[in-house]
Amino acid sequence: MNILGLSCHYHDSAAALLADGELVAAAEEERFSRKKHDSGYPAKAVAFCLGKAGLRPQDLDYVAYYEKPFLKFERILTGCAATFPKSAGLFRRAMKSWLGEKLWIKARLARELGVPEEKILFCDHHLSHAASAFFCSPFEDAAVLTTDGVGEWATATIGKGTASWQEGGKQSLVLSHELRYPHSIGLLYSAFTAYLGFEVNDGEYKVMGMAPYGKPRFETEVWKLVSRFGDGSFRLALDAFAFQHDAERSFTNEFEKLFGPPRKPGTRFVTAQTSLYDDTNAPGASELAENQRFADIAASIQAVTETLVLEMAAEAKRRTGSKNLCMAGGVALNSVSNGRLWRESGFERIFIQPSAGDAGGALGAALYAHHALLQKPRRHVMTRADWGQEFSVGQTVDSLKSAGANFETFDDEARLLERAVDLLRQGKVVGWHQGRFEWGPRALGNRSIIADPRSEKMKDTVNIKIKFREPFRPFAPSVLAESADAYFDFGRREVPDAASFMLMTFPVKDKKRAEIPAVTHVDGSSRVQSVGPDAPPLYRGLIRGFQQATGVGLVLNTSFNLKGEPIVNTPLEAFATFMDSGMDALVVGSCVVEKDKLQTASSSWRTSWRSSQAPDKNLVF
Repeated sequence: MNILGLSCHYHDSAAALLADGELVAAAEEERFSRKKHDSGYPAKAVAFCLGKAGLRPQDLDYVAYYEKPFLKFERILTGCAATFPKSAGLFRRAMKSWLGEKLWIKARLARELGVPEEKILFCDHHLSHAASAFFCSPFEDAAVLTTDGVGEWATATIGKGTASWQEGGKQSLVLSHELRYPHSIGLLYSAFTAYLGFEVNDGEYKVMGMAPYGKPRFETEVWKLVSRFGDGSFRLALDAFAFQHDAERSFTNEFEKLFGPPRKPGTRFVTAQTSLYDDTNAPGASELAENQRFADIAASIQAVTETLVLEMAAEAKRRTGSKNLCMAGGVALNSVSNGRLWRESGFERIFIQPSAGDAGGALGAALYAHHALLQKPRRHVMTRADWGQEFSVGQTVDSLKSAGANFETFDDEARLLERAVDLLRQGKVVGWHQGRFEWGPRALGNRSIIADPRSEKMKDTVNIKIKFREPFRPFAPSVLAESADAYFDFGRREVPDAASFMLMTFPVKDKKRAEIPAVTHVDGSSRVQSVGPDAPPLYRGLIRGFQQATGVGLVLNTSFNLKGEPIVNTPLEAFATFMDSGMDALVVGSCVVEKDKLQTASSSWRTSWRSSQAPDKNLVF
């Protein structure tokens, strides 16, 4: 039984392939197209997934799409009618988009894939989210909570999953309660994202990173926008929001009356706690006060979001009686909120889909079709996230040669790791490209930039010279699972499942903060990636080697990309990104490139390569 799951036409389009219930491949289209948050039909991701399984489209038994377009179109029409004439511009824009392509997705899929329409199934948006979490979890019984901006009508759901690993066992996933548009925790957070000068559906994690620099002194004002009803549900004060009728603006003048003028996009964020690095323009009192206001507003919306999520989780626990919780939807990527859930919700175990946003819906739709609709027994638990494309030694060597790079090849894995550890000990920043790329937005040791966590200066070095991004942004530690408890406070509990995917934030133990300053955020927290036995062996070997050399069982880990670009996929992309940044070394497969030893590597090649988008033309499946 081969089922292809798809998501597209909003943001983060993706494809995922199941073969007899086992996940074979999953990838976002952006990794191939090089267009961040690519929303188009995922032709390249589909080709990769089918190629990985050695299948043709005609070998597919079903194609499962992650939402129901006609229900979503109904919501858009209803919303525009309710807010007309304010919504006239939104209505025109929606009609152009929906009547042109989005509404007729069944015919588009049948045409693109060459499969009959009766093989194409549609799954509710939040049911896709729920399935992506529950059917990937290790649980036979779990409460399910999904939270995002909006699907068709739902913005959050509570349900329960029960599923057997035995042939003939009952597979059930029922979402019993939902919160409906326009009342949405995701849209609430996104309105503050826009207010704070960041791009909606891209900059929410920046708000989360900004929040620890402030105090929630505007929490009372935020609560004026939200009316709660004691069962996890709430309503928004809609006169403060514009997303219901305006495609360009998320908030109104009523919103600004509560919080003051919004932050201008692109302006620097500097407080008494943030680093100026080498910026010689010292901030004045007014700039510091203004930025502190924004930090305090970020802290306030973060605090309110955590409370709302905790209340929803409490309701899910009350209604289901389960000791396990599964989560998905874009809000489930809020690692600070997830950390509080772990500490305060009362659930014994929590599983969060690593690709919790819309891309993960592709996998969820396929899983729902296989388990809930076809009643096939479960076979897959997601313990690792490397489901993307990989490259052979020959492909890697040929790529580096084509770029004119000088490199050293290691036939012995131990010597490769020894060199990588030595580079880190020297204070060098290393691009790390190994195996299959990750599923979801987090780099987990396959497409990572890594560095020594012991240096306070490493935060600024990686943020400003390498990633070319805001200096207030935090970094995650990749820590050996067996060493994690020595550095981080898990509340006297075992390391949670979600920590494998860098989806929870925990306090760094007081006695360890001075030891690992580069991965300790301003509030003393850290978004932890626990690297256990199921993680890629080479990455575990790297961290273990670093521990043996330094006594510290973790490394700084951030995604292998520059600001505004998707995470790299191919060796060529890795090399070009390495050359266009301040990284010191690149370990790609069994090859090591050191920048201070390069003699060739033409800059004209990089310019030509980037402009031609060579990766699109040279994919090998």
